[in-house]
Amino acid sequence: MHLIRRLYDWVLHWAETPYGGPALFLLALVESSVFPVPPDVLLIALCIALPSRAWRFALLASAGSVLGGLIGYAIGWGAWPLVNSFFFDYIPGFTPAVFEKVQGLFAEYDFWVVFTAGFTPIPYKVITIGSGVFKINLLVFVIASMVSRSLRFFLVAWLLRRYGPGMRDFIDRYFNLLSIVFVLLLVGGFLLLKYVF
Repeated sequence: MHLIRRLYDWVLHWAETPYGGPALFLLALVESSVFPVPPDVLLIALCIALPSRAWRFALLASAGSVLGGLIGYAIGWGAWPLVNSFFFDYIPGFTPAVFEKVQGLFAEYDFWVVFTAGFTPIPYKVITIGSGVFKINLLVFVIASMVSRSLRFFLVAWLLRRYGPGMRDFIDRYFNLLSIVFVLLLVGGFLLLKYVF
């Protein structure tokens, strides 16, 4: 918990610098294809510190995430045979069995698979790369990503803009519990992907 707390404090530090917005954009970009930490952590910190800029931060997170999703799509579409062993060996949630299940889902529910992963704790990077591997329609992928990621990040921004000061006190008071809940949601997303899909 001490390490997580230090990471939380470090993330809050970005909210007090002129680099918070660019850092959020870059985090959202890399998280959509390879990085394990979701951008919501930094988005929350920035919206709490600067609630008047919440919509701008949500837009940066959305744009970075969709662009990162396109990078993930490109990895799956053009480089998958070269990089699949890395993802299967080192990225949680990437297994051949999961990919087979995801392929079947894409064949039937392409838009909804991307939308669900973009809005929920299901690992979005698995779906972005899978979209390229299984060559789903690029326009469908982009629209589903834009809608789901924007809804997610703008909802977070709205909640924090509306309840910002109280939310910061709440997060500080219940940080350890919230960290556990966050980890459970993340693990739950991976398990959902593995066992339900």
